[in-house]
Amino acid sequence: MTTKVLDFCERYSLLSNGDTVVIALSGGADSTALLHILYSIKEQYNLTLLAAHLHHGIRGEEADRDERFCKILCEKYNIPLTIRRRDIPSLAKTQHIGEELCGREERYAFFGEIADARCAKIATAHHADDNAETLLLHLTRGSSLRGAVGILPRRDRIIRPLLCCTRDELEAYCAENSLEYVNDSTNADDTYSRNRLRHHVMPALRELNPSVAAAMLRFSQTAAEVSDYLDAQATDVLRAAKTDCGYSAATLLRQHPAVLKAALNILIKKNNYSAELRHLELLTLILRQGGAVSLRRDLTAECRRGIFRLVTATEEISPVVPLNGRASFVYHGKHVTASMNNSNIENKLLLFRSRREGDRFTFRRRGITKTLGKALRELNIPASARDELLCLCEGHTVLWCECLGYSEQGRNYTENQKLTIELTEEMCYDTAQGH
Repeated sequence: MTTKVLDFCERYSLLSNGDTVVIALSGGADSTALLHILYSIKEQYNLTLLAAHLHHGIRGEEADRDERFCKILCEKYNIPLTIRRRDIPSLAKTQHIGEELCGREERYAFFGEIADARCAKIATAHHADDNAETLLLHLTRGSSLRGAVGILPRRDRIIRPLLCCTRDELEAYCAENSLEYVNDSTNADDTYSRNRLRHHVMPALRELNPSVAAAMLRFSQTAAEVSDYLDAQATDVLRAAKTDCGYSAATLLRQHPAVLKAALNILIKKNNYSAELRHLELLTLILRQGGAVSLRRDLTAECRRGIFRLVTATEEISPVVPLNGRASFVYHGKHVTASMNNSNIENKLLLFRSRREGDRFTFRRRGITKTLGKALRELNIPASARDELLCLCEGHTVLWCECLGYSEQGRNYTENQKLTIELTEEMCYDTAQGH
């Protein structure tokens, strides 16, 4: 077993000479075997070993027993142990998340604090069966290719030296080396999705293939290689598609569907969101047809006039500010103030907004009316900047536009209703009132 783990560590460069390693220790068979194996190769790699145990405030006396066991185990091998207690049920309620997720976040935050203080790696006891269960969970939830990667041997400073071993192999290792360990009673609770897979699905799969966990690990490793390649291609595509205010939908749509999905996944992950395949398909749809998709309460994906972008709750997707006497607001870093005499206007609705399909602009003195898009193109304004320009409109009649100034209809408002519009920042383009 030790040789198998060593070969795995070498293959994925999990350990280096002189490493300090924090062992995530629960006291179960997996983490006990991990501690013992790392201790057995300590001299070979000149390792400094530490251990960390989080008491979740669940399972009462059983959890206290686990804590005592970890203390005794670490004393036996002279490995410094840090223990932290957290009331996970209360924290989960406060944060409005499940206890399982809350416990995971607290564990990794705890391990990370110790690793930060000692410039250490974090070793967890995930094994091949854990990977198989994770892979199945991801597939049942409709994950993308990245979800098929399962559990990685290494993620930043977190290493999984036992990922090449099965649960049965680790329990056999404990028996062969007379290692005692504790059992978590919640592992028998089928309320948890992972336990249902472990107790009912995995045994059925083993009837088809006794080595199913190893087979699924090989699949995950292949998926990881393919996913890494697609991510590299997608990164180049995103660089080519980047505009001042988003990404060119046309450039994205020219890519192979696998590369396109990888690119969308990268963009979404930058906003701390995990996309399922159905989300990626919806985003592909709006790339082709335009529109918007709400990914969560504070994150929306939109594609307007060929530009795709992700908009957070703190940004304005399409500003709509009515002008009723006076208006003052901020738009893309510019302070906008406007005023107008409304006394002679009945049933007129004037709105500050970004441009829309069907907007038309009539040039002063020339009396020529053109679509707003064509008028902006004649000034050689980049397509990526056109959707960022602010307009004052009455229906689809543009009275004023940032880089075009007042239209013929807008001039009437300046003369008859004393319309004034001021920006505190200088506009990026010269006004075109002389057209």
